[in-house]
Amino acid sequence: MAELLDHKLLFVTGKGGVGKTTITAGLGLLAASKGKRTLVCELDAKGDLASSFETGPTSFEEREVAPRLWAMSMDTEASLRQYLLLQLRLPRAFRIGPVARMFDFVAQAAPGAREIVTIGKLCWEVRERHYDLVIVDAVASGHMIGQLAAPQAINRLVQVGPVRQQTGWMLEILSNRATTGVLVVATPEEMPVTETIEFVGRLKTETTVGLAGVVVNRVLPELFGTREEQAFEAVCAPGSRELLAEAIGGRAEPLLEAARLMVKMRRSRAAHLERLREAIGARDRVDLLYVPYLFLRSYGLRSTRQVAAALAAELEN
Repeated sequence: MAELLDHKLLFVTGKGGVGKTTITAGLGLLAASKGKRTLVCELDAKGDLASSFETGPTSFEEREVAPRLWAMSMDTEASLRQYLLLQLRLPRAFRIGPVARMFDFVAQAAPGAREIVTIGKLCWEVRERHYDLVIVDAVASGHMIGQLAAPQAINRLVQVGPVRQQTGWMLEILSNRATTGVLVVATPEEMPVTETIEFVGRLKTETTVGLAGVVVNRVLPELFGTREEQAFEAVCAPGSRELLAEAIGGRAEPLLEAARLMVKMRRSRAAHLERLREAIGARDRVDLLYVPYLFLRSYGLRSTRQVAAALAAELEN
């Protein structure tokens, strides 16, 4: 995992709601702090990435949001326009509208055509070495396989010609394990763990892209050790409970129930975490990075820095 930041292209994915945008932003901030010229790209353009840096809305044009850190949002039509300008050397005044409509028609019939425009932009940034590292806040894991497998799909459809050549160099970048990797984000809960295990299996069998690692987000701290748990049970006894209520000047039950719930949640999450370790860590020999639960009312630059610090500590271990 110490080699994670040595990649040139990292796709960050995971089940919806696990915090992949937060991890993307934290990883980008960490890479930039290590002296790497870094680009973070949001594929679905919801604006969450901009919120993580407390900056204005991002667009297709990269914008520096921190020292050595640039951010952008993917725009399929803008990416297509850039591709045509570069490959066909069309004038900048060229109207993309009719071509975009024709492309939409072709994309309906050719699986992977739209994804190629998206993935191609990212691979092009890597090939041209505009940045030391490109980190992608990708689509949810349920849709990620289709995007990563798009160059293969096009290659099967087109055997010769310029399209074949374009997908050829993309595949070289995507298939190089030292260059490109997928970082999967999960939380220690049943559905995210199950989806992560399934996704990693499909990644190996349906794409040529390697697994760079797994980040377990929102890990709860261990509230009680064995000795503290014994003391807690003693405090919960009827006689002790009244003394506690008298000491705090109110009912003790809500406080004790909250603590008991936290212990129960921690144990439940530990079981899911162990299942993930056995399925991914042991089977695929991939280390897991742990990011603690951040008890914050809102998320922004402060939380992004905390995530970056947590990832840095994990990578140094």
